[in-house]
Amino acid sequence: MSISPSPVSACEDETTLFRKSWTLYDAITAENYMFHREIYALIAEVLRQRHAAGPYAVLDLGCGNARFMAPCFESAPPARYEGVDLSATALEEARAYLRGLEKVTLHHTDMLQAVRASDAAFDVIFTGFAVHHLDAAEKQELFHACAARLAPGGVFLMVDVVREEGQNREDYLHGYLGTMRTHWTAVHPEQLDEACAHVAAFDFPEMLSDLTHMAANAGLAQTRLLQRHAQHHILQFSV
Repeated sequence: MSISPSPVSACEDETTLFRKSWTLYDAITAENYMFHREIYALIAEVLRQRHAAGPYAVLDLGCGNARFMAPCFESAPPARYEGVDLSATALEEARAYLRGLEKVTLHHTDMLQAVRASDAAFDVIFTGFAVHHLDAAEKQELFHACAARLAPGGVFLMVDVVREEGQNREDYLHGYLGTMRTHWTAVHPEQLDEACAHVAAFDFPEMLSDLTHMAANAGLAQTRLLQRHAQHHILQFSV
């Protein structure tokens, strides 16, 4: 699950929607309900290990304002960072968070289109809580596109929600929404209603076996589960 700005309406501009969404996201992450502390601590360690091997390039798909990724680069700055997001407001904030990096390029576009259009190679392709918004065909296409953009020895890192094996979407949503309603007590009721509506409408997580199969179809034969916190998984795909 991720809380991201909704399409711009006639009565609310993109900046207003972004602020509203990130106020909700702040309320969720402040209580660590989606395990951001543990997840990004591990991502930072993975990047430190990669940095120790030499200069590396990162593509961050659905980067938002990069506020969680930026601290991961403090001890492992990439030689080149490219971020992709549909929110221009988020990207403007990302420039400030990423100010200390050597070379930063930000793309205001859809992440699948961005990977398709790129002719660059990346040592690390990262995406955090974004892929579950795609349907199965789009997920498969993303795997193919990412595999084509990975440099030799590169990895595709995915942080996302994942269904249990044999679990359908309806049962997944029943469990996840139940957890939100029961345990996310620090979130204002109106914000919680908004978050639950977002999950019910836009979350389409796959099972781990499905993601592994999609990756293999794209030539990424190695799938590693680096860490798991309830439904929240950190996955690494490589050749």
